[in-house]
Amino acid sequence: MRARLSLLVLALAQLVIALDYNIVYVALPDIGAGLGFSAHDLQWVVSAYVVTTGGFLLLGGRTADLLGRRRTFVAAALVYAGSSLVGGLSQSAGTLVVVRAVQGIGGSLLFPATLSLINTIYEEGPARNRALAVWGAAGAGGLCFGSLLGGVLVDAFGWPSVFFVNVPVAAAIAWAGRNLFPADGPRTGVRHFDVAGALAGTGGITLLVFVLVHAPEAGWTSTSALLGGVLAAALLTLFAVVETRSRDPLVPARLFAHRSLVAAMAVTALYSATFSSLPYFLTLYFQTVRGYSAFATGLAFLVPAVVTALGTQAGERAVAAVGVRRMLVGGLVCGAAGAAALGAALTSDGSYGLLLPGIVLLGLGQGAAWTGMWIAAASGVASEDQGVASGMASTSLQVGGAVGLALLVALAGGIGQGAPDDALLTGIRAAVFAIAAGLGCGIPLTLTLRSTVTA
Repeated sequence: MRARLSLLVLALAQLVIALDYNIVYVALPDIGAGLGFSAHDLQWVVSAYVVTTGGFLLLGGRTADLLGRRRTFVAAALVYAGSSLVGGLSQSAGTLVVVRAVQGIGGSLLFPATLSLINTIYEEGPARNRALAVWGAAGAGGLCFGSLLGGVLVDAFGWPSVFFVNVPVAAAIAWAGRNLFPADGPRTGVRHFDVAGALAGTGGITLLVFVLVHAPEAGWTSTSALLGGVLAAALLTLFAVVETRSRDPLVPARLFAHRSLVAAMAVTALYSATFSSLPYFLTLYFQTVRGYSAFATGLAFLVPAVVTALGTQAGERAVAAVGVRRMLVGGLVCGAAGAAALGAALTSDGSYGLLLPGIVLLGLGQGAAWTGMWIAAASGVASEDQGVASGMASTSLQVGGAVGLALLVALAGGIGQGAPDDALLTGIRAAVFAIAAGLGCGIPLTLTLRSTVTA
């Protein structure tokens, strides 16, 4: 019973992370009007969260290993609760952007702490695979249900409600985690924290994600993008040098010799660049091409949410039956076929029903791949390295998503020519077909994974 309750809390934590990323999208017009955001600056309500989450994940993972997974989980959940409360009470644009950055730091602590708790509470094999499938279903549901919940809350209570809804949930999981999770073990000896590596790595990754988010709007040759890129490269180079000389590095070099972890990081980056970019283009399609309301757009994401959640459960069973490599290949093939079918069905006047075959295939492939890649990332990693390994894989997720979305947006904008409505639809279809091609090209990556995973 305690293990089941612990898994419920861990799944709720993943739900909060996923909701917090997606729930503000449908509230953006109201937030902009209410707080006086300019059209250009409004993107930072989302981007501030993405940048700090991506930049601090490695630090968050190592913090969980060194300071304790339960302590880190509880502290991160309280950061979420407090920053969400301040966000709902915000009276200025600047305050809200700062709040979103703080929420991102909370996410960078909570995500690897949650994942490393799963990988240490549940033994490698069926128990862990089942826990990862439940955790994955919560995340998949949060990403898609966030749009629906955001639309309902904004219509009924106004934009502050998308922040206030996090407060009781985050406070509850902090309390439950404190009482349910195994106590962090006593500290033995002196634990050295790689301050120089933490500063260089966090700064470099944060700047890299900033450039990838900022450059499509400002221009890749703008002063801010070029300067950010140079500084990011310099800090990441410094990080690599520091790590080779550090007594207790932020990222132990031995983890880069772990073939399954490195391969899983590549698959995770590809996953985020493809599957995770689809909601952006589908939202554009539903709201701009088809003219759906915020609430109707949320309803349109219900089927993807349910099917993706089912896919996570199917993925867990498939790993036990055929192994992680074959299951991941199946997930990518399913996703590629779904993206191709969806791209062909996107028209200016077609019914929602025409999209369903592609949506169903995509959802099943996405859910299965999500479960499989985290199983692969954790498999064979020592308990004391689970936090930083989770941070490495989740950093790949964030950076891959930023790179993929930037490239796909550029592709869609470059191909879409002619009348505005026709150009937008043409660009969206091109991006979806590119996602199908990317998923197909990712299949060889799975061949470098371990041939077996404890089933």
